[in-house]
Amino acid sequence: MSEITRIPLTAAGGEETDLSAHAGKVLLIVNVASQCGFTPQYAGLEQLYRTYADRGFAVLGFPCNQFGAQEPGDAAEIANFCSLTYDVTFPLFAKIDVNGENAAPLYRYLKAAAPGLFGTEGIKWNFTKVLIDRDGQVVARHAPQTKPEDIAAEIEQLLQT
Repeated sequence: MSEITRIPLTAAGGEETDLSAHAGKVLLIVNVASQCGFTPQYAGLEQLYRTYADRGFAVLGFPCNQFGAQEPGDAAEIANFCSLTYDVTFPLFAKIDVNGENAAPLYRYLKAAAPGLFGTEGIKWNFTKVLIDRDGQVVARHAPQTKPEDIAAEIEQLLQT
């Protein structure tokens, strides 16, 4: 896998980590929030994870409070909400910034590799989805309005390669 596996991250519990445990997998990286109009997408993301995890796929959630302060909780509150409300079992990481001078290194990388509409790099809202192939290459960036199930065919195709 590419350099993406070596980018430093913080796990939900506060431990320093990276994506090396996910090397060789197809990944869907999503900036998530618990109080957003798109929050029900947690159910679809979990369904994708459960459907494809045994074939080398993972959804990775990165809570972010930059859009309308829609993720105000701490790590324990976020995990509790996700578990109790949507039965989320895919990995969640520590809350991060996706834009601005404090943007997490992972999101700096993702935005440069997959600019948005008209080449803009900024993440526009919660539940922006970035699809990564088994080699760690960014292959697609999907808007928050794109439902998780609408990405299933792309995931299937990447899992077959």
